[in-house]
Amino acid sequence: MHAHYARFQNRQDAGRQLAQRLEPYAQRSELLVLGLPRGGVPVAYEVAKALQAPLDICLVRKLGVPGQKELAMGAIASDCVRVLNYDVISWLGIDSHAIDAVAARELRELQRRDRAYRGDRPPPPIRDRPVIVVDDGLATGSTMRAAIAVLKAEKPQQLIVAVPVAPPQICAELRSEVDAVIALLTPENFYAIGVWYEDFAPTTDAEVRDLLTAAPQQHPQSIA
Repeated sequence: MHAHYARFQNRQDAGRQLAQRLEPYAQRSELLVLGLPRGGVPVAYEVAKALQAPLDICLVRKLGVPGQKELAMGAIASDCVRVLNYDVISWLGIDSHAIDAVAARELRELQRRDRAYRGDRPPPPIRDRPVIVVDDGLATGSTMRAAIAVLKAEKPQQLIVAVPVAPPQICAELRSEVDAVIALLTPENFYAIGVWYEDFAPTTDAEVRDLLTAAPQQHPQSIA
């Protein structure tokens, strides 16, 4: 449908291509790869597999504008982190009650996903580790900013954002917040993440769970 734009067959293909760009990080001690559920996890799985690094998730939820759910007015993450896009909020005149209502609903979904994906497994330690956080693309960057805020509070040794596609302006903005931003495509005419994929079917909860189960939880040298 979007043959003019598409550069990736699917999220797996995008992940394999992204992994090639991330090869210099493969030898980092204690490297951790985190995917943003749901769509970022299949991409992150391919990266983690290629770099022989453990995979986990960084749970964040987009705050969609009431009546326009795909348009982000911000995002939330665990530990009550909330990142708001004030440009969108002021442009559409969204009041604080509407924001709180959406945030409360998304927090419930965040908690549900945590139980569904991780079960009883605790989140991995972040402190003093190089961390690559992966999504299937960036549009407004709100979700990734929430992830960055959560992860920086945990004091990683180094924080790298890696995505297959993102607008150049968003990459530039995020570079001031992390150690590196790796994006394979940075088109000026971005339009939407999905147009850069032949197959951009939604990732399911079951797929996320299966990929987390299949991925190594430790570095090969850490396994006794």
